[in-house]
Amino acid sequence: MRTVALLVISNIFMTFAWYAHLKNLSNRHWLVAVFVSWGIAFFEYLVMVPANRIGYNSTFTLAQLKITQEVITLAVFIPFAVLYMGVPLKLDYLWAGCCLAGAVYFIFR
Repeated sequence: MRTVALLVISNIFMTFAWYAHLKNLSNRHWLVAVFVSWGIAFFEYLVMVPANRIGYNSTFTLAQLKITQEVITLAVFIPFAVLYMGVPLKLDYLWAGCCLAGAVYFIFR
């Protein structure tokens, strides 16, 4: 559970690093967005690297870590897109989740 919790935290940071500049810095030069995103991503890496090491050295295979991260990415991205960025909620997110459920099945069986 420690690995999953750390991966959730790291993904929240990374989602903001990748996409928040589209809303908050759209009127600034793209280099400003790059440096702000790098600053946020630094904190993401401070959480993600230990999460992957803990998971790999205890419970998860490399493939399981990657698929777990992808599931977390979608679980973090949907609320971010809808609540923070104002994107409408679509059934496409459900279908993407179903595809990831299949990936989880095949990697963890």
